Amino acid sequence: MASVTYKKVFKRFGDVEVITDLNMEVADKEFVVFVGPSGCGKSTSLRMLAGLEEITEGEILIGGRVVNDVPPKDRDIAMVFQSYALYPHMSVYDNMAFGLKLRKTPKAEIERRVKEAAETLGLTNFLDRKPKALSGGQRQRVAVGRAIVREPSVFLMDEPLSNLDAKLRVSARAEITKLHKRLGTTFIYVTHDQVEAMTMGDRIAVLSDGVLQQIDTPLNLYGNPLNVFVAGFIGSPSMNFFDATMVSEENKLILDTGDFRVQIPDEIKGAYQGYAGKQVIFGLRPEHIHAPEYAPPSIAAAPVEGTVELVELLGHELHLYMSVGKNSLVATVDTRTSARIGNKVGLVMDMSRMHLFDKETELAIR
Repeated sequence: MASVTYKKVFKRFGDVEVITDLNMEVADKEFVVFVGPSGCGKSTSLRMLAGLEEITEGEILIGGRVVNDVPPKDRDIAMVFQSYALYPHMSVYDNMAFGLKLRKTPKAEIERRVKEAAETLGLTNFLDRKPKALSGGQRQRVAVGRAIVREPSVFLMDEPLSNLDAKLRVSARAEITKLHKRLGTTFIYVTHDQVEAMTMGDRIAVLSDGVLQQIDTPLNLYGNPLNVFVAGFIGSPSMNFFDATMVSEENKLILDTGDFRVQIPDEIKGAYQGYAGKQVIFGLRPEHIHAPEYAPPSIAAAPVEGTVELVELLGHELHLYMSVGKNSLVATVDTRTSARIGNKVGLVMDMSRMHLFDKETELAIR
């Protein structure tokens, strides 16, 4: 068993609290991603698990064993850092074998592990090369291979792809995901890139200011965010938010932003009756705002008109950045949509996909 558990974990540097009451469990063989903006505490959480940072309060368990006072070398973990940290004077083979040699592993066993890892990572033809003769992606694979040969219970990866170019990151993401499936080992991965998190993790832990905001599957994080922060962080472009007053009129619930008014669909309005007359935050993702002529059939369409400020064509979709009075919004629309900067454009919002949040707590209204 290689489960990982954080129990009421705090981390302070002097008077500064960087991790606050972290409680979560990672199941054996699960791939969990820590994601959040810079400074949110995701790398610190990983480093405490690795034994590279002391825990101020609480417990961390690996495989049911409390490891607070266990040295890093005895935790049965392997870590891949943002910097590959390869020895430039050593070959790929020696870089991968170095840790095993320090542990007095038999030579035949070292050779077996290194060759198996090299085959898994497509490095067999590069074992005699020095790191300077490798591309960035190949160096990244060597760093991963050095971790694999340890045959640890838990792999820890701290932004290992951040030094790669965009195209290489995509292929490296796929390689690491396939590697997890092949090895059947617990992976905990840190990134600031929510696209990486969404495409790689079985579950994603979203942190902000040292506090775990939500841990869930990518689909649930996207479709059922618990608060405004998670809703805005997950998804690209990020969710649109509008301050609104919920108004009850003629047995209808209306969201009034001051610049436009949209109706909550009758089939879901019952969940929000208690907020009639109150201030709320209305959220809607850009992909749920459509040009009327290309909108999916049978959506709960609510019209809105705005002025186009910026147009981004991505080939398969069109992003319209628009102003609607004092409000602004982003819409991801069909590329056939006719829109130029300065144009007045009518759109429809799919209100069946809306999100509502309490104005004071910023928690989702269920």
